[in-house]
Amino acid sequence: MIRVAVLYPNATGAKFDMNYYVTKHMPMVKARCGEACRAIAAEGGLGGAAPGSPAPYIAAGYLTFDSVAAFQAAFAPHVAEIMGDIPNYTNTTPVVQISEVTL
Repeated sequence: MIRVAVLYPNATGAKFDMNYYVTKHMPMVKARCGEACRAIAAEGGLGGAAPGSPAPYIAAGYLTFDSVAAFQAAFAPHVAEIMGDIPNYTNTTPVVQISEVTL
């Protein structure tokens, strides 16, 4: 099982529309990827490790797939549409990490 983490850096002037993200963007990604996408999740950053410090990421999205190959096969045909939707909810550039789920 793998998880694709899409992290949105929190910086001065960063904007993120969580309502759009959870009601439009993430459901669209799930629909385009079909059954290959086992689960989706979204989080909004609240703070950093030190009390009162800002969250390093304004938001994060997660996609779960059986394998990297399954992710690539499901995501690739729709990459232009999915990436083209980013300006509709944020002015940041996401950081993507693919990880193996070990627990």
